[in-house]
Amino acid sequence: MSTWKIHPVYLTIIEILREKGSMTDTELLEALRVFYKDIGMDDLNKNLMAMEISGLIHVSSLTRGKRLIELIEK
Repeated sequence: MSTWKIHPVYLTIIEILREKGSMTDTELLEALRVFYKDIGMDDLNKNLMAMEISGLIHVSSLTRGKRLIELIEK
């Protein structure tokens, strides 16, 4: 049985990026696993896509298979 988290994943992503600055997707996933033990790359990708469409973050390609995630400050 899984429990619901009170704090949404996208808010945790914003807090991590504010604290640590730009990160790669694998670094961000490891930082998220401290709060959400069962999060995977699929969940991260869904959240990143929604956040980029909303204009909260910018995701750019670094090398093959690596992406840089940056918080857009307003």
